[in-house]
Amino acid sequence: MNYERTIYRALREVSDALASYRKKRKGAHNLLQVGILRRMTTLSHRCNVVGRTIAAALLASVMAPLAGASTQNDPDKQEWIQLFNGRNLDGWTAKFAKHDLGENFNDTVRVENGLLEVRYDKWRTFNGEFGHVFYNDSFSYYRLVAEYRFVGEQVAGGPTWAIRNNGLMLHCQKPGTMLKDQDFPISIEVQLLGGLGDGRPRSTANVCTPGSNVVMNGQLHTQHCTNSTSTTYDGDQWVRVEVEVHGDERVRHVIDGRTVLEYTKPQMGGGNVSPVDPAVKIDGTPMTSGYIAIQAETAPTDFRKIELLNLEGCMDPKASNYKKYFVKARNQTCRY
Repeated sequence: MNYERTIYRALREVSDALASYRKKRKGAHNLLQVGILRRMTTLSHRCNVVGRTIAAALLASVMAPLAGASTQNDPDKQEWIQLFNGRNLDGWTAKFAKHDLGENFNDTVRVENGLLEVRYDKWRTFNGEFGHVFYNDSFSYYRLVAEYRFVGEQVAGGPTWAIRNNGLMLHCQKPGTMLKDQDFPISIEVQLLGGLGDGRPRSTANVCTPGSNVVMNGQLHTQHCTNSTSTTYDGDQWVRVEVEVHGDERVRHVIDGRTVLEYTKPQMGGGNVSPVDPAVKIDGTPMTSGYIAIQAETAPTDFRKIELLNLEGCMDPKASNYKKYFVKARNQTCRY
């Protein structure tokens, strides 16, 4: 039959094209797909029904692997997770002291105009209801980036130390294990402070340790809050803070591209968290992973970006999901 000769010719042409493709650099598959598609379409018009059916099947079998090639893994491409999606609080859960998990007391944390806002316009006064909003997944090795600013006035009744004060809480305990009246989660806090406009230095990206301790300069560091070497940021200017976390090995704070604080071996211990379940807070326990939270502790604050780069994953270069920037292997997640 004539269609047999036509299909045979098509097979030869496709075979030659594939052989040529193997000699070309990566990225040539798009041009190859177009060329094969045009040639097979032309040939199928010359065939009868049976011939067109065979041509269509042939075309599908050839194009499928080529389509897969166009989405090859780039081991250098960083795959950031947008913890804040810019639209709503999906993926986040609120916990305010004296209130049940999941209750966003007085609609304090909300999303407006693409910003995650901490607001106190619906409060009459503050009475110890420190709040946190937790991201629903836990992490161990990662880079966290946030862009924030302080706006407006502190809610009435707030403590003076909490003026223009927020924080990124790292390695938090599971929010469901917090007691109803508990003020802060067991965590490591990257303390975010704004200048008071009085000319006095007030650094940001400090470290505070609710229910925890860290090691600095080889010694257990039990001081609750320790200042970074950052400059002071007055007014409502946006500030970019980065934190690189390697489990319980090392934590590094970065402001505008400059390292301002570094410490190691975060672990449970100390005070500054009350009340707390003693079955959860076991002093000396290494804090290798945990949840991430932002605070609502009386200061109106905006966040326009909260994103995370997971540094833990497949470290086998032969895998399709290998990334060069991973520092902690989870090779059970490798795909081949």
